Amino acid sequence: MLWLAGCGHGDPAPPADHDRELVTRIDAALGSATKFLVGQQSPDGAWRSHVYGPLKDGPSLTPHVLASLYFMPQGGTAARAGFAGGVRYLDTLVDEDGHVDAGLRFPVYSAAAASWVVVLADPGDRGRRRQAAWINYLRARQLNAQLGWSESDPEFGGWGYSVAIPRKPPSGEERDPLAESNISATVYGLGAMRCANVPPTDPVYRELLTLVERCQNFCDDAKKADAPFDDGGFFFMPGDAAKNKAGVAGTDRFGRTRFHSYGGATADGLRALLHAGLPPDHPRVLAARRWLESRFDPASNPGNFEPDRQVLRNATYYYYAWSVAHAFIHLGVREIHTAHGPVDWADALVEELLRHQRPDGSWANPYTDTKEDDSLVATPSASAALAICRKIITERSGVPASRCHHVGAMGIVRNAPSGVRAISP
Repeated sequence: MLWLAGCGHGDPAPPADHDRELVTRIDAALGSATKFLVGQQSPDGAWRSHVYGPLKDGPSLTPHVLASLYFMPQGGTAARAGFAGGVRYLDTLVDEDGHVDAGLRFPVYSAAAASWVVVLADPGDRGRRRQAAWINYLRARQLNAQLGWSESDPEFGGWGYSVAIPRKPPSGEERDPLAESNISATVYGLGAMRCANVPPTDPVYRELLTLVERCQNFCDDAKKADAPFDDGGFFFMPGDAAKNKAGVAGTDRFGRTRFHSYGGATADGLRALLHAGLPPDHPRVLAARRWLESRFDPASNPGNFEPDRQVLRNATYYYYAWSVAHAFIHLGVREIHTAHGPVDWADALVEELLRHQRPDGSWANPYTDTKEDDSLVATPSASAALAICRKIITERSGVPASRCHHVGAMGIVRNAPSGVRAISP
């Protein structure tokens, strides 16, 4: 495994020289990705898929492209103009009364990403007002008591995929399966709240933490734990075997159906625990961190996937790369301790991502299950992961961060608005 620290042949290059060379390669890759993304922009400022019908609407992809484009180094005039045009497009989705006036196919993802993009573009009062519109839109879709959900409901506290406001149906009526909360949509909603500086005393954090904890293979009560299943990792959502990508792990000693932990969900869950207010030394955080570090693989989404689920392992590879990069930068770690030895995760992830970049600057997944075969889905995630790795590498080596001239108007990452960390939450 060539990505293991210290496993190369011959004398290693001095760390500073190695880092400068790596940053140069990252910048070239991000410059190419920027050119690709700007070239895909529609005349009205939006980004639209050429592959999938539901992603051709504009709101589905535009906020995500903008969230990565903002932090691209050396974008040039065209990239700055593209970013500004995309933000103007997002402004058309909010009416004069401050309400989101758009039919969103992926409401939580689009609204959360839009909420941090608009304040990156304008950290002043106008940007905050726009952000508030998106935050209010998200609050109206959290599965809590306001929509009829109680803590006894597995869905309580989080966000899901429902296009309509996910009110709990009357007893006896079938529930909308898209309303079921999941760890991915929930970490997006949580990130939006943190970026908007929603105070830690707000009930939103306590409510969503209920859902987050239900997605972790961990038990606070030792009497109710079952070691073979409680490995500290996360799965996608409570109770739904079909939607938990790695599949069913088995039945524990209490007769409960348990699900396999896997990399993308664990990276999301670890970030959610931290952003919901748990300290880094909390047992749940430590357990999730151990799972993610020990199984880290820069080339593949780790976890025990059932044989019939192997096709889903890397269907979300670029999302996994994006989320695991966020998880490690929030932990403030550079070297991690895996089952194969110490690893410099940023170097390892950079090498893998650069290996898969296509000549036109884009990335695309060979797997189709989660639409990452669309380059406008994969490229924002891959490029954002690279930008996070760049930040880690420059901070450890003293490579001047000022070399990075970001597309957005606010300068380098650390000068982003209060609450905006790294590339996005």
